[in-house]
Amino acid sequence: MVDPLAEVVSLLRPRAPFSKLVIASAPWAVRRAETGRPFYFVVLEGSCRLTVDGPTGGETMTLNEGDFALIPEARGFATSSLDRQPPLEDEVVATPIEAMPGGARIGDPGAAVDVRMLVGNCVFGSPNAGLLVSLLPKWMHVRGEPRLATLVQLVGEELRADRPAREIVMARLLEVVLIEAFRSSASTAAQPGLVRGLGDPKLALALRRMHERPAQSWTVIDLAREAAMSRSAFFERFSQAVGMTPMEYLLAWRMALAKQMLRQGDLAIAEIAEQVGYSSVSTFGVAFTRHVGAPPGRYARSNVDAE
Repeated sequence: MVDPLAEVVSLLRPRAPFSKLVIASAPWAVRRAETGRPFYFVVLEGSCRLTVDGPTGGETMTLNEGDFALIPEARGFATSSLDRQPPLEDEVVATPIEAMPGGARIGDPGAAVDVRMLVGNCVFGSPNAGLLVSLLPKWMHVRGEPRLATLVQLVGEELRADRPAREIVMARLLEVVLIEAFRSSASTAAQPGLVRGLGDPKLALALRRMHERPAQSWTVIDLAREAAMSRSAFFERFSQAVGMTPMEYLLAWRMALAKQMLRQGDLAIAEIAEQVGYSSVSTFGVAFTRHVGAPPGRYARSNVDAE
């Protein structure tokens, strides 16, 4: 059986090569306008608050020991101790921050430590990252997962130990934490996205069928039948859970597959068009150009040149 989340994660090629240790003492607050790569948090000890900026205001969550949080798209966020709310976008933050080997010390350096966490940028190695990230939640927060907690414990132990090749081991452990977080969040995701859709048994059936047979001429009625739901109920439930309509999701997935095949250069454009559900090169070309911003041939040539 095809696993849609595994396919998306495999195409994303997530890595977590950049991390730093953050140690903080209450009261403290930090705001960051993240305009680069996706950002993650691994809480080793203690608790804190995290607010992720959004168009309708910030979403605030409490991070506890063993928790993992990921912001797949670059956006602003703020963190703080539990005794205060994270600062707003236009709020001035005066908490002292001092650099230390491998990280940063936040708050009064003489006060008791209330949280230790690893934070950093992760990397999606796929050129499809923009398309694929659109299938994920705006943010992910995983807690209460024994396997993830064990991995976080291993990260903490490796961080404290002075062993050979520690940096390499840390990078690999963080990659596993990242993948495990994607997998764990399928049953807990509150934000719309693929992982939340997979947590719904009926929607998961339709999602798996789209991934198993992307070339099929799917309609909303066909997919609703796979989910054993009425057309209207399926459309509404899918749109709310995944954050896009069934046909929008199918198009995004087909385009991600097409980009991957064009970069590999093993198939003719006509074959790729057929494999992603288009009866002619021209209709595929129109859809690809509209979605990606360049015709298939030009996209393939530019990526071959880049390599």
